[in-house]
This record gives sequence, C-alpha cells and structure tokens, in this order.
Amino acid sequence: MVVIIDPVSKKELKESETGLLDENNKVVYPMHNGAFRLVSDNNYTANFGLEWNTFQKTQIDKYSGNTVSEERFFAQTRWEKGSLEGCSVLEVGSGAGRFSQIILDHTKANLYSVDYSSAVEANYRNNGPHARLKLFQASIYDLPFKKESFDKVICLGVLQHTPDFKASVQALTEMVKPGGELIIDFYPIRNIFTKVHSKYILRPVLKRLKHDTLMSLIRKNINTLIAIYKFNRRIGLGALNRFVPICDIERTLPAGMSAEQLKEWIILDTFDMFSPQYDDPQRLSTVAAWVKEFGLVDVDAAWVKYHGNLEAATVRGRKKE
Repeated sequence: MVVIIDPVSKKELKESETGLLDENNKVVYPMHNGAFRLVSDNNYTANFGLEWNTFQKTQIDKYSGNTVSEERFFAQTRWEKGSLEGCSVLEVGSGAGRFSQIILDHTKANLYSVDYSSAVEANYRNNGPHARLKLFQASIYDLPFKKESFDKVICLGVLQHTPDFKASVQALTEMVKPGGELIIDFYPIRNIFTKVHSKYILRPVLKRLKHDTLMSLIRKNINTLIAIYKFNRRIGLGALNRFVPICDIERTLPAGMSAEQLKEWIILDTFDMFSPQYDDPQRLSTVAAWVKEFGLVDVDAAWVKYHGNLEAATVRGRKKE
C-alpha cells in the first residue's frame, strides 16, 4: 500500500471523493477535476498548464494514431508489458498523460501520477476515471507520499524545467523502495554548442511574455518559420536552423504524421522551447553521479533510441535492498 501523507505535517491522509482528509475527516487538500490539489495553478509551471490543456491530445498515442509514446516508454524503461501487475508506479511531471496512457493501457501497474501544473486536468480527461490511476497536483519537492513507497519511479522530460535539478533528483530517489527502480530523462548538454541556439538566445526575453501572447505569436508566424527551416535544409544550410526560432523538426519530431498533425506538434514544441521559467540541461555523467550519490546502484546512463532516429538522454538506477 502506498501511504499518502501531508507533505507539510507528514501525517497520514485518507482519500475521499471530496479530497484528502486528516484524522478528523477534514478536507486538507480538495479533489477538483479528477485530481487531488495540493498546490495552486499559480506557479512556475503555469505555461505547462496552458500547453497541455491546449494540446491535450497531440502526443497521446490513442488519439494521434502513432506509437511514439509507447515506443519511447518501453525503450527507456526496458519493462516487459506483463511484468508490472500489482506494482506501484510513481510518475512525476505527467503533463497531459502521454505516458500515463501507456502505463494504464499496456500494463497492470497501479499509477500515482503527479504534475505541478493544471495539466492534471488534461491527464484526467485523457485517462480518467480509471481504477488504477490516482492524480495529484503537487510539487516534486513536496510529494504527498511516505518515502520509499514505490516499486518504480519515472520522470520523463521534466527535470530540466525544475528550479533545482539536483534537488529534484534527490526527491525522486527518496520515493523508490529498496529493490525498486528509478528512470529519468532530461535535456542533455551534448557539447560546447548546446546553448548556441535560438532557444537559449531568445528565452530570456520570450519567457517573460504572457503565455497566451507567446502562443499567439508562434501561431501567427509558424508557417513562415517552417518555410525558412525547410528552405535552409533544401539548400544545404540546415546548420543555420539552430538560429531559427522553431523546434528541430527533422531531429526531434516523429515521422509519418499528417501535415495538420505535424504543424500542431511544431507549435507545441516551439512553445515548449521558449515558455518555461527554467531550462537547465545537464551532462549524462553529472546526473548519473547524482543518482549514485543519493544511494542508487547499478546506475546506467545512456542515449536511448526510439521510433527510428529519435533519442532520449536516460539515467536509470536501483535502490539497494
């Protein structure tokens, strides 16, 4: 059993249809739109609330018609679909629930899914209600669970967007049971040119815009940006695209989508480039060292390929029994 606690008092809480209850059956944290709410929407992840409620279905395999999320999930975790029956899985930074859907539809794990933003509402619309899903809007630094509660802990595509990357890794390792497993991925530092990119050049300005203003700006200019990107590739100057304020279409997006799907995904990823309050890529070796520092063994750091040529910088480790 996963014990739910008040992250402030550390006392055990009980679940109810109205929220999480204390020993006096008083609602301490309310249930709203399918999730237990331990924090307000007004925090550094408000951009992700807008992003995932706007692009609710874009990356969800069962709606998109592709298998990108499924392939990525099982390539990174190396889990067998039939191996998780009865396991408790903690997913931190679930967004609209692209991996929540894979866990619920392809395994028999019990999923505790957390996001700091109002994206929990999109996740619930995509995946709830479900007997094996519990949703929480909570901070990675104040997770509402007793330490060492989970057989598996995953955090995919999130850590670079937290205020303190190392502290975030530590918070995740504390949730892993003895013998349990942690799997994380993040934006990597590839070389000295990683931050010589429009993303890091323009973010100091663009992240200060109102989120809906930035979204509107991207939508209005996306056709022109796509045309510039394709032109540079066509004339052999694709290297210049690192200075074009658009996501890397060929290297980061899955192939085989319709023109409409591709455009939607490009808008999503371009907004994701410029809107986060924090964007702090790390070296694989650095994150692997932190995971070891926090007590995990059999630590493996690698580039994991999925869906053809797409890659994810992934670190995994196990808590010693």
